[in-house]
Amino acid sequence: MVPNNAGQARPVDILLVEDNPGDVRLVRESLHDGKVINQMSTVTDGREALAYLRKEGSFARVSRPDLILLDLNLPRKDGREVLAEIKSDPDLRRIPVVVITSSQAEEDILKSYNLHANCYITKPVDLNRFVQVVKSIEDFWLTIVKLPPA
Repeated sequence: MVPNNAGQARPVDILLVEDNPGDVRLVRESLHDGKVINQMSTVTDGREALAYLRKEGSFARVSRPDLILLDLNLPRKDGREVLAEIKSDPDLRRIPVVVITSSQAEEDILKSYNLHANCYITKPVDLNRFVQVVKSIEDFWLTIVKLPPA
């Protein structure tokens, strides 16, 4: 939970950018079981992610996310391109972006950090380990880290 202007905690808004329905379900269930109250929105491609973040079209009334979980391998607009656009936009660049992807390629890791990703996590293949990783993201980013105000 993040403090609001009155000093009271408010739910953390998370934007998950993921095209794999199974991974979406696992992340949603893992966060639902957690100790932090949060709201998660999901988009399935890079163009949708940017429209969401810029509050365009059907996303005009969405809340600005406090944290973005971004897959790299997305349809329509690659996650690397999305990350570059987020971090080059003065209105969006302070939103922490956690890259969570199946890629273990050194090139992807270096490029993501060069584009100012806040961290890079390789998705485990094992179901229990995947859930553990998502819970670790929650523990760190939603309970330990002080997120920037919206």
